[in-house]
Amino acid sequence: MTTMESLIGLVNRIQRACTVLGDYGGGDNTFSSLWEALPSVAVVGGQSSGKSSVLESIVGRDFLPRGSGIVTRRPLVLQLHKTDEGTQEYAEFLHLSKRRFTDFSAVRKEIQDETDRVTGRSKMISPVPIHLSIYSPNVVNLTLIDLPGLTKVAVEGQPESIVEDIENMVRSYVEKPNSIILAISPANQDIATSDAIKLAREVDPAGERTFGVMTKLDLMDKGTNALDVIEGRSYRLQHPWVGVVNRSQADINKNTDMIVARRKEREYFATSPDYGHLANRMGSEYLAKLLSQHLESVIRARIPSITSLINKSIDELESEMDHLGRPIAVDAGAQLYTILELCRAFDRIFKEHLDGGRPGGDRIYGVFDNQLPAALRKLPFDRHLSMQNVRKVVSEADGYQPHLIAPEQGYRRLIEGSLNYFRGPAEASVDAVHFVLKELVRKSLAETQELRRFPTLQAEIAGAANEALERFRDESKKSTLRLVDMESSYLTVEFFRRLPQEVEKPVGPGGKPGQPGGNPAANAAVDRYSEGHFRRIGSNVSSYVGMVSETLRNTIPKAVVHCQVREAKTSLLNHFYIQIGKREGKQLGQLLDEDPALMERRLQCAKRLELYKSARDEVDSVSWVR
Repeated sequence: MTTMESLIGLVNRIQRACTVLGDYGGGDNTFSSLWEALPSVAVVGGQSSGKSSVLESIVGRDFLPRGSGIVTRRPLVLQLHKTDEGTQEYAEFLHLSKRRFTDFSAVRKEIQDETDRVTGRSKMISPVPIHLSIYSPNVVNLTLIDLPGLTKVAVEGQPESIVEDIENMVRSYVEKPNSIILAISPANQDIATSDAIKLAREVDPAGERTFGVMTKLDLMDKGTNALDVIEGRSYRLQHPWVGVVNRSQADINKNTDMIVARRKEREYFATSPDYGHLANRMGSEYLAKLLSQHLESVIRARIPSITSLINKSIDELESEMDHLGRPIAVDAGAQLYTILELCRAFDRIFKEHLDGGRPGGDRIYGVFDNQLPAALRKLPFDRHLSMQNVRKVVSEADGYQPHLIAPEQGYRRLIEGSLNYFRGPAEASVDAVHFVLKELVRKSLAETQELRRFPTLQAEIAGAANEALERFRDESKKSTLRLVDMESSYLTVEFFRRLPQEVEKPVGPGGKPGQPGGNPAANAAVDRYSEGHFRRIGSNVSSYVGMVSETLRNTIPKAVVHCQVREAKTSLLNHFYIQIGKREGKQLGQLLDEDPALMERRLQCAKRLELYKSARDEVDSVSWVR
């Protein structure tokens, strides 16, 4: 195979692979489309200009639908692959990739049927391309895109916008800088009215990408010729015009063999008095070679940019593959190792949230620094230690026999009743920290990129982590409530011993202070049940409760951190690890049952990566040849 065939064949193979993998015609937009960087030939012409005949002459086969009006109603991406001499010709459609067509009349029917599947049996058009590959020893390596014929008026059954729709579709192909325009114009019409040339001039005013083709030279009026156009005097292009003579309608009706048609075409130019001197630069065979040679030069010039694009795509794909994760091994040992690694990745992120490497852990401190003190301040001690309630509790505690010096039972009941209020803030602190930890588990699972592949394992870890947090919460509640109960169980005696003692004042006759001779017992009882007496009791209890409040404000966070936060950091998944170690290989495999959409995504990425690496190797193998 020549260097030219290698280069163009390489482009064909890359374009074919890009098409199969969806990088062309609505594929994935995540990566730069390699297809767009590769040159291809867009065949443009008005209706009945002879486009189909030119394509069939290049291929050497009769395979395109024919008829009046719009016959080509969808773009046909035609990739020609040159095979070794003596091999059988066949065709393949992308939408029927497992079927080979050796009967080219069946190819024609399938093009028509596939067109109708999208557009219906109408005269409507569709921009969705049909992809056809032909493998033959009688072709050159080329990618040709047959586009709907340009028209000037809508016919019955077509919308008024059909003219503009077709032009916009054709323009979307030919305006691309890597597109080579094959402008088909019939010789029996004035070149000034050529739809193909008009559009080519708009998108390629310098004519650098345009090849002009004159068809129907044999149908011109006697005494006229197209030499002014073909020799570039009427309309000059950077590339030479090529004249072709297609099969006549009679030849088509008789199914004249394309090989015979090519021979007739050569004879026509060789014997023509008008074009004989150009015979070696005329005909469909010369046109195919000319396009191949031009493609080779274009490809050579763009090898650096193509290589750069391929390398960029490889980097993006490898990054994507790392993000999606590599395929999982099938043996139980490797699966267990993978599960443990994923758990450790989650656990690491969770600890970063707690330790400050990621946001969220500071909310636990907020519980201790804001919520707990606020809850303690809101406790209804004012109501509990009101004058009325203190009198009531102390009186009830005395029973039928009033206290003598200090109402100890009343003190104890008031204190115990007050300390019970601390249970609420203690439990609330535990629940608040539990909520924060659950939220951090949820965030950590979402941030563990590796786990996104395995929704089943992700759910199992979430369940195991939340179960562990529930256990930690229960233990934390027991510990914090135990702190409250301990304060109620044994009062700090020294606190009361330091309080100023009530001293009975001496009373005189008639109960007046300082006057001896009164009734001491009666006067003491009156003082003992005075408002000031109960106010002092309420004040003393309030001071003691305040002291306990300060103590619990410090010890409750310690208990919560020890029982919940510390345990979550050190043993969140310990129970899960034990359970995982007991599972069989099949159960482990079920945990690693990936999301089907993600599996498909990785498969497509792997195929693209293989394509681009293969393309890079092939480009490297031919780029040095000159």
